[in-house]
Amino acid sequence: MGPYGTLVALVALLAGLAIGKAWERYKLQDGRWIDRRRARESPHYMLGLNFLVANQIDSAIEELVKAAESAGDPLEIHLILGNLYREKGQVGRAIQEHQSLLQRPNLRKLEHANVLLCLGLDYKHGGFVDRALEAFTEVLRLDPENRYALTNLEKLYEEQHQWTEAYRTRQQLAAGDTSTNQPRHHAILAFLETEIGLVALKQGNHAEAARRFAAAIELDPKNPHAYLNLGDVRLHQGDIAGAIAAWERLVDTSPDRAYLAFPRLEDAYPTAGQPARFPDLCRRLIGANAQEWRARLALGKHLRAGGHAREALALMFEALVINPHALVLHQAIWHTLSDLGLPPDLVTRYVDLSRDAIFYLDPHICVRCRYRSTELLWQCPHCHEWNTFVEERIAPAKETDVAT
Repeated sequence: MGPYGTLVALVALLAGLAIGKAWERYKLQDGRWIDRRRARESPHYMLGLNFLVANQIDSAIEELVKAAESAGDPLEIHLILGNLYREKGQVGRAIQEHQSLLQRPNLRKLEHANVLLCLGLDYKHGGFVDRALEAFTEVLRLDPENRYALTNLEKLYEEQHQWTEAYRTRQQLAAGDTSTNQPRHHAILAFLETEIGLVALKQGNHAEAARRFAAAIELDPKNPHAYLNLGDVRLHQGDIAGAIAAWERLVDTSPDRAYLAFPRLEDAYPTAGQPARFPDLCRRLIGANAQEWRARLALGKHLRAGGHAREALALMFEALVINPHALVLHQAIWHTLSDLGLPPDLVTRYVDLSRDAIFYLDPHICVRCRYRSTELLWQCPHCHEWNTFVEERIAPAKETDVAT
């Protein structure tokens, strides 16, 4: 089991322990009083927890089964066991374990809700989407403030591309949270708003799409996805100045994502009668960040297209010093060298600069779960978190001044 699975198991464990603390010490079961504290004092229980922390899941299960038997099968331990079966991939056994707990008489409302929560996680893990939705919805009926249920419900809606439902669920999460966490909620709501806008765009409703993209920007003024799409809609509506303004705001608010707008702006500026604005934009970004390799590449390609191959190549070599591993950069250099007739001195310089390079196709990596992608994704398909992809550098950029 990977680090993410371990984290989920530990979260489930802590949830189980929280439930145990909420119960009274004694409970009548099968005609006899059960001392719940005795379960947690069992050496098997403590060994099971130690094995769990050490990521020895099989040993943890073995000890917790013994602890459950010696303590009269307390619900708390069986909740944890079911969660461990799920993390091992034994979804059927986890479902059986948790379903059996629902058959117990005299379950309190909170106990019932937590068993249903675990069962919903089982269904979700097993791909039983409808059952998972039903389970989490029932948890919220019993415990309307249950954030675990709300979070998992939102993720299920996102996986099914039910963006409006996901948006409403995130609003519920935001309403019950502290002011400190509101910026994160607003950022997620902005991405969900953008997805709703994209649905409207596919349906041909450009006015509604533009309204949604603008609402996303109001929620999170640094959301590059919304700016890109708002500009596209304005361009489609014939508002070239509005499109340029949207894309330029992306550059200003998220300079690390500015390259996403480069092709659009490079085409739009001449249409607006301002062809010099694109090279000016690239030079401004280069001046603001010495490690900005994408602006150097974009300006180099722009100059090459204008017949200034040697000036273009100088910029590309500068970019190569910063990021020697990007295949897109090497391809641009090869084309430019070909335009110049492969001058031996420039070819030799290129070989020297790229001698230790390992080529890759612009890989991006999720900072939450380490999922890799050849393109920038706004939502990770593995952990389903928003805006977690960064451009990976195989080797750190040089800290010395860029070579000229």
